[in-house]
Amino acid sequence: MIHRGPDGHGVWDGGRAVLGHTRLSIIDLAGGAQPLAGCTPGVMVTFNGEIYNHLLLRAELEARGHVFRSRTDTEVLAHGWEEWGERLPEKLRGMFAFAIWDARKQVAFLSRDRLGKKPLYYARAGRDLVFTSEAKALFVHADVTRELDPSQLPAFLALRYVPGPATLFRGVLRLQPGHNLRFRDGEVAVWPYWDVPTPLEPDGRFSEAEQEERFLQLFEESVRMRLMSDVPVGVFLSGGLDSTSVTWAMRRHVTGKLKSFSVGYLGDPESELPYAQQAAQALETEHHEVVLTPEGFGDFMPRLAWHLDEPLADAACVPLYYLSERARREGVVVVLSGEGADELLAGYPLYRKQLIMERLRRLVPFVSQLAPGLARVVGHAKLRKYLSWVARPLEARHLGISRAVSDEALLAELLGGAAGPSGAERLAAWHARTHGASPLARMLYLDTKVWLPDDLLLKADKMTMAASIELRTPFLDHELLALCASLPEHLKLRGGVGKYLLRRAMASKLPREILTRRKKGFPVPTGSWLRRQLHPQLREALLASRSACLSLFPATTVERLLDQHRAGMDRTEELFALWSLENWHQCFLRPEARLEDASQIGLGAQVAAVAALVDIPPASEPAARVPAPDPAPAAPGLEQDPLPRSALVPPS
Repeated sequence: MIHRGPDGHGVWDGGRAVLGHTRLSIIDLAGGAQPLAGCTPGVMVTFNGEIYNHLLLRAELEARGHVFRSRTDTEVLAHGWEEWGERLPEKLRGMFAFAIWDARKQVAFLSRDRLGKKPLYYARAGRDLVFTSEAKALFVHADVTRELDPSQLPAFLALRYVPGPATLFRGVLRLQPGHNLRFRDGEVAVWPYWDVPTPLEPDGRFSEAEQEERFLQLFEESVRMRLMSDVPVGVFLSGGLDSTSVTWAMRRHVTGKLKSFSVGYLGDPESELPYAQQAAQALETEHHEVVLTPEGFGDFMPRLAWHLDEPLADAACVPLYYLSERARREGVVVVLSGEGADELLAGYPLYRKQLIMERLRRLVPFVSQLAPGLARVVGHAKLRKYLSWVARPLEARHLGISRAVSDEALLAELLGGAAGPSGAERLAAWHARTHGASPLARMLYLDTKVWLPDDLLLKADKMTMAASIELRTPFLDHELLALCASLPEHLKLRGGVGKYLLRRAMASKLPREILTRRKKGFPVPTGSWLRRQLHPQLREALLASRSACLSLFPATTVERLLDQHRAGMDRTEELFALWSLENWHQCFLRPEARLEDASQIGLGAQVAAVAALVDIPPASEPAARVPAPDPAPAAPGLEQDPLPRSALVPPS
């Protein structure tokens, strides 16, 4: 995991517990080494993330008699544990995954931030608990095996990711956002300390102008807090409303140079680069562009599997990596971005479509009865999909923002009757928690709890940390989220357009073209590339004699999907999901795959640290020990796993 922490590493061996850490130096560059001890002997912490309110917490703890030895926010966790125990995460405002070993109580305590910005994987290995920021590091432990969990395949194929806490590795779990884990006497206990608020009634005490003022004040505060750094800070600027709003707020508090970064694609007629250039000019940033070619996209696919740890069929991962790598080459270590605004303020166009279908079902009941028959005879794929949707209740219809194999007949054909819960069945528990709330509130809750941490934020963390930079997301401050959850829905979605309150707040501050432009997301011309330049590479990967896909799915179905896409039928999502799964399987599960020597797929990465906690054995049994790995050699700058320069085309 040297890419996550190229600036240093440490291992603390306490006998029954071993903590490891690789460091990306951001706060207190000289004094923030980890693992770190508290005042009380036997309390040690290893931590990934940032605590933005650490100065306030430090002052509170000092007033209670705690003495600090460094400026790092990590030390607040050690002292905070001594003062507040398992209530500590409730005091924190930030992004975090941390583990504390308390030798006095013989207990390990793990916690993950409320929205899942930082990853935390764990597994049982015999009598041990092993945990890490990246799943691949778990397999350094001899008793953690690399195996496919076939019961998770239906959910992956339907959604393009596996909803937590499961992963596609058998026995490897993610600690869910807003959850704690306690390991004591060989037993694991997991419980939530926070949940996304879903008030049944909006807060009607404030006028529209007052709500705008409250929102803007909290948004600016969130951005200001995330500028906390002892290293250069930049911004990912797409020219969309969200990232441009973040850049505007940064400009209010950053004096001097502010570097911004955007990505485009060779030959893309709908490039976002002109909007990003306009935003950069209006906000006076030093702007940098990356133009990605299909060859660069294809070259990175094996490394994508390595860095993601688990298959995530989101093509935006690739340009996000190249964008991150460019930022690091320009000397930026921390970047801010606009993720989260759509989940807070109903920005995705899908919400409007789902609400239209909900009204149709309510006002014209016979439409849902006629729709299935019409869907069988309609030739237009999108219309057929919407007709099949309108026949279903919201719980079966809204499975989140992303889909891979949305055709249920095709999904059944691929799986050949394999057992496992469908996407709707996997998400039923989240829908059940919001029973009685409005349809929009239910969709926002589901997407914030599942799609956001298991796709959007997982991608954001893994791709930025692959380039050794840290991403911060001001819209996902939990206090700002609570404010947005309490808003009347017409301040989120009005006239079929989302993020109304954000547009109103930015109306006099951003160029009109950016305020009114259509939602684009992070578009990648994957469909055309898979049909043309990358089709031979894709076809060879999926139909090779040693292909994992051919061992999991019918060869005739895989070949038909390839032929259909080549002929003009859009099979982008299905094929990219299969390609992502294939690369993941080749990287981690083929018999000869070796984590310590991944050169066969163009990788030079080595696992640099592992954290393990050993269960306390009976007095008559010798304590099991988890050996710490040998320190990895220092990475030669940022070129430890160089990408071919053909991947990038310099902008004109």
